[in-house]
Amino acid sequence: MPAREIRPRSPLPPSPAGRRRQNDSSDPAHHGLPVHEVVLLLETDAARGLGHDEVERRRVQFGTNELPRRHTGGIARKLGRQFNNPLVYVLLAAAVITAFLGEFLDSGVILAVVLVNTVIGFIQEVRAEAALDALHSLVRTHAAVMRDGERKQVPSEDLVPGDLVLLQAGDKVPADLRLVRLSALRVDESALTGESDPVSKDQVVLPQVTPVADRRNMLYSGTLVTAGSGAGIVVAIGGETELGEIHRLMGSVRPVATPLTLKLARFSTTLTVAILALAAVAFLAGLAHGEQPGQMFTAAVALAVGAIPEGLPAAVTVTLAIGVRRMARRRAVVRRLPVVETLGSTTVICSDKTGTFTENQMTVRALWTPSGRYDITGSGYGPDGHILASTAGGTAGGQEPGAAIRPKDRDAALYWSLLGGAACNDASIRPEGPGWLARGDPTEAAMLVAAGKGGARVRDFLAANPRQGELPFTSERQFMATLHASTPTRGEVTVFVKGAVERVLELCGHEMDSDGGNRPLRRHAVLTAAHALADTGLRVLATAMLRLPADGGTLSNIELHGRMTLTGLQAMHDPPRSAAAASVAACLRAGVGVKMITGDHVRTAVTVAAAVGLDAYHGSGSALTGAQLDAIPAGEFANAVERATVFARVSPEQKLRLIDALQSRGHVAAMTGDGVNDAPALRQANVGIAMGRTGTEVAKEAADIVLTDDDFATIEAAVEEGRNVFDNLTKFMVWTLPTNMAEGLVILVAILLGATLPILPTQILWINMTTAVALGLMLAFEPKEPGLMSRPPRAPGRPLLTLGLTVRILLVSALLVAGAWWLFEHEVATGAGVAQARTSAVNLFVAVEVFYLFSCRSLSRPAWRLRPFGNRWLILGVVVQAAGQLALTYTPLMNELFHTAPIGTDAWLRIFGLALLASLVVAVDKRFRRTGF
Repeated sequence: MPAREIRPRSPLPPSPAGRRRQNDSSDPAHHGLPVHEVVLLLETDAARGLGHDEVERRRVQFGTNELPRRHTGGIARKLGRQFNNPLVYVLLAAAVITAFLGEFLDSGVILAVVLVNTVIGFIQEVRAEAALDALHSLVRTHAAVMRDGERKQVPSEDLVPGDLVLLQAGDKVPADLRLVRLSALRVDESALTGESDPVSKDQVVLPQVTPVADRRNMLYSGTLVTAGSGAGIVVAIGGETELGEIHRLMGSVRPVATPLTLKLARFSTTLTVAILALAAVAFLAGLAHGEQPGQMFTAAVALAVGAIPEGLPAAVTVTLAIGVRRMARRRAVVRRLPVVETLGSTTVICSDKTGTFTENQMTVRALWTPSGRYDITGSGYGPDGHILASTAGGTAGGQEPGAAIRPKDRDAALYWSLLGGAACNDASIRPEGPGWLARGDPTEAAMLVAAGKGGARVRDFLAANPRQGELPFTSERQFMATLHASTPTRGEVTVFVKGAVERVLELCGHEMDSDGGNRPLRRHAVLTAAHALADTGLRVLATAMLRLPADGGTLSNIELHGRMTLTGLQAMHDPPRSAAAASVAACLRAGVGVKMITGDHVRTAVTVAAAVGLDAYHGSGSALTGAQLDAIPAGEFANAVERATVFARVSPEQKLRLIDALQSRGHVAAMTGDGVNDAPALRQANVGIAMGRTGTEVAKEAADIVLTDDDFATIEAAVEEGRNVFDNLTKFMVWTLPTNMAEGLVILVAILLGATLPILPTQILWINMTTAVALGLMLAFEPKEPGLMSRPPRAPGRPLLTLGLTVRILLVSALLVAGAWWLFEHEVATGAGVAQARTSAVNLFVAVEVFYLFSCRSLSRPAWRLRPFGNRWLILGVVVQAAGQLALTYTPLMNELFHTAPIGTDAWLRIFGLALLASLVVAVDKRFRRTGF
């Protein structure tokens, strides 16, 4: 049953579309109702959400939360689209005129070829739609909901009206929601309203006639949360959302063409026009020689059909589809097809550090307070571990180095640092299977674990001091703050802050001693300790707190600057991924530069960069901070970015500038990211790469590729697959073009000389139709070349075919023309009939294509140096093609349809001898000219 807006008890508008059509309706819309009335109407709970049984009932009643799939037409329409091709127009015209001239058999064969090509195109379109649906499922959006009072992550399509959805910065709104609570919530609604600036939200009840763009108490499906957090009740799902209405009005959208396919389309169109013009000239030349119009038209059709590489579009489609599938198997989901080609040209990868070069499994390793340093044992998110007086920093908290301590008894600053880090926190940890599962930011999860190891009673504190306000972490703010109200008898509130050391220090005027008292802040000592921790590869965050009277105001208007008390530093370790160093080395060998862009401290970033192999680039100016970037003059900025390898403490605007600078230097730049702040740079990059596991929906929407494992090694694999896709397309072009050119030239020479045609139009159609499917498309399955990642990236402006490859195409074409003419004349001279001579010529074309196919498996290495069964699809294609040629030559039905005749063993020996000679010539060309990619 299609999704619709729920109306349990009171008359509500039938749908967003209905509201637009009936603006004068007296029915109340959700933005015009108080929250409690919306809760009653939808029979839900604003705190606990729906129960499991009720969710199942509503899913049956209202369907899934999915937009209606775009209707691409039925079978007839899909089949009809296959005729929209210049080649098909030429073939249909040839079939009609051939029938008019009485050559009904030839006309029937031409129509059969058109039908076969149509069926092949139809099958490819159906398969492409199925593949697209499968890829969409890999990047399915999830939503956080409250059900039966428990927070859960569910697929967005499982949402039902009445669900209570929880949102935070970076989330994509999964359905139309009426807000029930929020904190500093801002939403990018440009996808819906066209307004570029994020909109601040509130819960005020609005007039019924308020337009969509002004409904501040509503969130709409498809929009993006850019700041803050909130919760809302689902009021419309699927096609009944505001986005669903837009979806219905959009109509059909043309598929995106890659730069490669656009070049090929122009190439094919230009070639078609040129060949038709040449065919017309040949037709007129034949008439001038006194030939019959019917014969000359047949010859002109043969020339036109033979010279057009009709298998090229199919090869492009299949090769790109195989490349996308291979990338998906290697955990890189391609969202936009053009990126498959662009990846092969990538010259620099700008990668985030956390989660891409590292495991994104944070563990607090060291703690520092104004009283000393501590170590912490245990790893991962499990609770096992202790806090020890550090052996690196002498005694701490009055304990001998290495002794276990209880923070609350020995160092009040340490206790409040642990408690503050856990209270100013949105993560959660729970046991799952043999281990522990963290939800939320890994850094916050690590601080929760550290608090547990230190004995901080976080739940007790939050029960007595519930959170009543927050300032969410943003890339601009670089800290998070929470406000906790105490019991009325104490009459005070507590503010906790955690974030980047430099930003937290700007808020602090004091530091806490071991007894819990305040003393003046020693800024230099704090920075020295932070640098020492960062130098060991640890990520360092600072914690601070402030106590105020209960009437001190809300968090948004409390002045924090200079009033906070520093409680300590927490330093955590995120180990580099095991495959990161090898992947970085592979990229560098391939001529692809790698740059690390992170919000972390520069010392931490440089340490991790060294661990993954980027230290080879370190030198003067190789690591730059955001502040240093701002100080670089505009004229020197691009050069500085080119030289540097590590960029730390950068802002969203600076990320965008970095990409612009690299592109201005001629780079094809790939950019990774996972947060809201990464979206502009992901859009600007030639290849935007989002993290699938930890990435926000904003980042995924902006990206071209989503990594399902967040691993840098997957980026290297995607670049490798992109190069292989382009290589295989090049191989197909180098293989197919000589045959098409030779077929056209054989006919042209015959017409100009007034000689008998060595090959007929129907025979040319047989060659092109069968070899493109059975032989050429098998190159799409060709495995990667051994030196694929050892050569430099392909220049963006480089033509599809190099001069050397063009010469090889002309060489093979000339061999085919000469061989076909010699064989045809030889067979006729030795007493064979014209049909037998033509059959020999047809088999020669196919035999040369088969031998040349093995040569084209590599454009630089000889065929005998390749693994013979490295591409089993190719072997299967050759067997199928051989069976077809035997049927063409020896079965009476095929003899009648294609004007062929059986040939003897001596003719086959000549055919294979010429094919072998052509292979040897190509091998010599490879050996002495070293022509490759």
